[in-house]
Amino acid sequence: MDVKGQNYAVRAIEIAISGGHNILMIGSPGSGKTMIALRIPTIIPEMIKEESIETTKIYSIAGLLAAGQGLISSRPFRAPHHTASEVSIIGGGKNPIPGEITLAHNGVLFLDEFTEFKNNIIQSLRQPLETGTVTIARADTRITFPSLFMLVASMNPCPCGYLFDPERVCRCNSFQINKYYMKISGPILDRIDIQVEVKPLKAAQMFENSHSESSSVIKKRVNLARKVQQERLSKYGINLNAFMSTELVKKYCYIGMEIKEILFTAVKKYKLSARSYNKILKVSRTIADMQCREKISKEDVLEALSFREVENILYNKTPGPKIRQ
Repeated sequence: MDVKGQNYAVRAIEIAISGGHNILMIGSPGSGKTMIALRIPTIIPEMIKEESIETTKIYSIAGLLAAGQGLISSRPFRAPHHTASEVSIIGGGKNPIPGEITLAHNGVLFLDEFTEFKNNIIQSLRQPLETGTVTIARADTRITFPSLFMLVASMNPCPCGYLFDPERVCRCNSFQINKYYMKISGPILDRIDIQVEVKPLKAAQMFENSHSESSSVIKKRVNLARKVQQERLSKYGINLNAFMSTELVKKYCYIGMEIKEILFTAVKKYKLSARSYNKILKVSRTIADMQCREKISKEDVLEALSFREVENILYNKTPGPKIRQ
């Protein structure tokens, strides 16, 4: 992916893309969140034929298909600005047309500066994140568009951006931070499978000659993991672990008693919902698939759990020490 010094975040992105999992990156300005997200098109596989047909139809309806253009093969990567209107992102209008969340169908929707989007837009993501569709209601009609996308979101940890930064002092007070986090409701965060802190690089890390994997190497692993999932799930009309139903999670995410006890402890400690529990199992399944293992191991689950720590920080209000009261 050619990203220096952010191995933890790059690993999280690889897992997310491998299984189609929604991901939230949180970190200080300049930590690399946006750069990592913009590398996603270099490691995400191309669409299969059925997906290409679906996506091409959507772009044709939206008037975005050039005359004589053939099937779209590259997965959509949509990155609307946070000032965009609700209609442009969700869809609608007098004669309803697809918005960005439908144009991202079968691909990626990247929302940079997530907390800067209007609250009604953020809350409108709940239906598509849950069902893979969006319904546009008008006085005399209702139109449902497909919107099965992978959400990639990034945000600062506080209004000034430096709450978690070890080198900078946060200028926000507790009230400002709490108000800031209220923009990301529990139901929205609940629908994000992977939440990862992207820490700023230290000066020494910027100049060290450390090796970073190329996008082509990571893409090969992603392709392999997706092939494993497709062979398992295509008979159910889906291709990725992120889209498994509760019944399929029970069938393909079996864990032993020792792992169940670990999860039970985590659910109690972090007050996780049933949806979060299922998402942890789905991410664990993806991690195992990346190693072509049939069984989910304790290490898989522990890694999946490590990607829920941001949720605990946001809602149990345990920020770093350098906060101005």
